[in-house]
Amino acid sequence: MASLSRRTLAGPAEFKGIGLHSAQPVVVVVKPGDNGIRFHYQGEVIEAKAENVLSVQFRTQLGSVATIEHLMSALAGLGITDAEIETSASEMPALDGSSKVWVQGLLKAGLKEPGELEQPVSLRPIHYVEGDIDISISAGDGHWRYDFVTGDRWPHEQSAEIQFGLDSYEELIAPARTFGFEEEVEPMQAAGLGQGLTLESALVLGMDGYVNEPRFENEPARHKLLDLIGDLALAGLPAASLDVHAKRSGHISNVAAAVKIRQSLGLI
Repeated sequence: MASLSRRTLAGPAEFKGIGLHSAQPVVVVVKPGDNGIRFHYQGEVIEAKAENVLSVQFRTQLGSVATIEHLMSALAGLGITDAEIETSASEMPALDGSSKVWVQGLLKAGLKEPGELEQPVSLRPIHYVEGDIDISISAGDGHWRYDFVTGDRWPHEQSAEIQFGLDSYEELIAPARTFGFEEEVEPMQAAGLGQGLTLESALVLGMDGYVNEPRFENEPARHKLLDLIGDLALAGLPAASLDVHAKRSGHISNVAAAVKIRQSLGLI
């Protein structure tokens, strides 16, 4: 793996909003750190590691803190390896439905590199397969790709990719919002999900096209890549040190692949 620097914030970054699913008001403060990524809630300190994930139903829940994937993706996208995250509620805010606001706030706080990152000597290729889901992970130079496939249902197939160090996560991936299929929106809301989202912060996919205006033609694929980056960050390896190609994966398989990486490195 390439030599990379540890990276943290130069100062605190504060975010206010309502929980993506719960709509509960929440204040999150991301502070400089020197001990990896850690969440703090009601006196509990939760390390951002795959083995600490308690639920992957419609979101990724780390310990008692839910919907961490967009913030984790922003941290990974900016190469931030160390941060202390304090939250006033048990779910991260929806903000604009993407990682864009997270990235903007983190960059405004400033970044600093206190030293070189100690990395595992080697990572053997990881291949996670379950049915149509396929995730391939290997040591590399930061090339990530996601294939979003819906079969007979529009949009059928989309792809999104990024080369860390060449392409900008901030511009290409961070603005991609969470999304839902039109026929699933009402049942999900009836089940108490997505209460903190609006047509401004979520993209709705109709049977033949987008119901509201997309930010990118392939916004769903970009958001799935955003989620993948956030979930695999729980393996504890920098995104820029991996090559990843995923197809049809979601939070369940993403986190399972992150666990597999940590197991292969003898970390759990």
